[in-house]
Amino acid sequence: MHRRRIIQYAAATVGAAVVLPSSVRAVAAPKGATDYATALWVPAAAANYTVPSRPSERRIDRVVIHVAQQLFTPTAGIFSTPSKQVSAHYVVRSGDGHVAQCVREKDIAWHAGNWSWNTRSIGIEHEGWVDRPEFFTDVMYLRSAGLTADICDRHGIPKDREHIVGHHEVPGSDHTDPGVHWDWERYLRLVRDAD
Repeated sequence: MHRRRIIQYAAATVGAAVVLPSSVRAVAAPKGATDYATALWVPAAAANYTVPSRPSERRIDRVVIHVAQQLFTPTAGIFSTPSKQVSAHYVVRSGDGHVAQCVREKDIAWHAGNWSWNTRSIGIEHEGWVDRPEFFTDVMYLRSAGLTADICDRHGIPKDREHIVGHHEVPGSDHTDPGVHWDWERYLRLVRDAD
């Protein structure tokens, strides 16, 4: 009986990673396409991000790399739940590198745990856990690096470790992501080569 429950849990987990519940299914992005051409729009709840009063004055100068400590679909589900009070601009899936955009880049996602950094950065969540490097797949690194390169190009952000940072490097953060298994050298090489 115990083995059967483990198999049922595994099947449910795999199914949840593949099928988006209706609450987090992709819908058409408001006012045109997503900011990143190949992303699907999976909107965060409006209660989980801020629309700036002067969006044209918002200057983005950082990309913050996160690891969700969760699977892809539940992460998008958290962002779409108003009471959670958290979001990121993008989520990248481990198995195939699929990118979902949850908050428009003109808006302020609540991802860094530091208001000043939220207002000046784009947050990218990655499916997985900091202590499970098997989630950091080749395709995830490649697709995430392409996304980061595109963000840097559009916002004039240098493609270096001063401007592409881990969540743990945000002042005041108590997070450890993306963790010791995140290959920064490889990631930055892919970002620079993504042209």
